[in-house]
Amino acid sequence: MNLNLTLIAQAVAFAIFIWFTAKFVWPFLMRAIEARQKQVADGLAAAERGRAELAAAGKQSETTVAEARARAQDIISSAEKRAAEMIDEAKSAAKSEGERLVAGAKAEIAQEVARAKESLREQVASLAVAGAEKILRREVDAKAHADMLSGLKAELK
Repeated sequence: MNLNLTLIAQAVAFAIFIWFTAKFVWPFLMRAIEARQKQVADGLAAAERGRAELAAAGKQSETTVAEARARAQDIISSAEKRAAEMIDEAKSAAKSEGERLVAGAKAEIAQEVARAKESLREQVASLAVAGAEKILRREVDAKAHADMLSGLKAELK
């Protein structure tokens, strides 16, 4: 009988333990498990959102890089065009400056030629007067014969 009474006492103690566990311990454990499941589910959802945001950010960065490359290419082509314009402007400025210098040099040469002709005329007139002096064997006064020298100069022109 002791065996039956021990078995019944153990069964009653086990039933009380089950009732106590189901009443007080089990709800606490279930809440902790549900909270952990919710936390894991939220973490997985956040990871999925992070992957989606990473993919979107990758596409956005590719778009931004493509736009930056296109803008850089536009800037480079604009700079090359401006450089070509500046070279053309410098060439035309140099050409006009060269033409101006050539015209100035020609004018200066013309003036030198005119001065040389005038000097040559005066020397020819002096030589003519000296020649006339020798021919006439007398001295000709240049002041007295200024009209004659002027006429001679005019004939030489």
